Amino acid sequence: TMEFIRTPDERFNNLDGYPFEPHYVEIDDGEGGSLRMHYLDEGPAAGELILCLHGQPTWSYLYRKMIPILTSAGYRVIAPDLIGFGRSDKPTQRSDYTYASHVAWLEQFVNSLELTKITLMCQDWGGLIGLRVLTQNADRFARVVVANTGLPDAKGIPDEMAAPMHALFDTIPALAPVEMSAKLQENEHGAGFMYWIKYCDGYPDLVISDVVSLSALSANGAMSDAEKAAYDAPFPTEEYKQGARQFPSLVPIFPDNVAIPDNRAAWEVLEAFEKPLITAFSDKDPVTAGGHRRFQESVPGAQGQNHTIIEGAGHFLQDDAPDTLTKTIIQFCQDNPL
Repeated sequence: TMEFIRTPDERFNNLDGYPFEPHYVEIDDGEGGSLRMHYLDEGPAAGELILCLHGQPTWSYLYRKMIPILTSAGYRVIAPDLIGFGRSDKPTQRSDYTYASHVAWLEQFVNSLELTKITLMCQDWGGLIGLRVLTQNADRFARVVVANTGLPDAKGIPDEMAAPMHALFDTIPALAPVEMSAKLQENEHGAGFMYWIKYCDGYPDLVISDVVSLSALSANGAMSDAEKAAYDAPFPTEEYKQGARQFPSLVPIFPDNVAIPDNRAAWEVLEAFEKPLITAFSDKDPVTAGGHRRFQESVPGAQGQNHTIIEGAGHFLQDDAPDTLTKTIIQFCQDNPL
């Protein structure tokens, strides 16, 4: 069985803007043991279901501003913490975190709660994992909102590029947050993302709130100390951060990545997916800029939808533009009734 640790409950007492009750489900860790996965379940039980998936290095706290708007509009919101994040259990070995494991864990979550007619709201790794779960269980999903995310499969990168890409990667240092962020903004030939991987992988002091606040480009300005404390709450010491450190290394940007065949198979499903899909990317996200085009061009269900670019928001648009994003989701649901 996997060795894991569990963030002490008191770390989650009285967090700023997060008055929600915890819910838990036990899932199979894939090695004969089980892991406890935390989720929020807010709004009317009979309401249309919106499944809100966070990425790295955030947790369900990311949706705190959106949940009250969605529930007051009559929607039921389920927002899980991925394994390794938030109030969910955190395996202590980096090697326990694989792309395939995360897909299996979330798939179990969806199946164990018997979720159906799901509107998927996915951002960052919420998309990399959530879209895989959707393509393997398409009958459970009704609509999709794709926001600042993707399903990378090294499309258009020849296999022989793997070696020079790895060679370039090996030359890149683990920079401090501000310098790393500058490289990410430049993002020449995809190398910017390599600086992000190296930072999370090897920078000695990985402070979760530093990462999230780098994105706070909105008119709201900088994050408050209370918000920073809440983003850091799940991760009291280094040993709790192994999932946060490992995630970027799992993104299949190299053509020899082990997840490429599965992601290409998932794209084949998406290329025949006729249920409604909308993209809602933000205009100040260097990580996923331009990623909306493939969804709009390749997915049948994306045709004729009211896609949007959300202005004045960085990578974590749930924090930067919660009202705009939430209005977009509600309008999308109303435009595409179940």
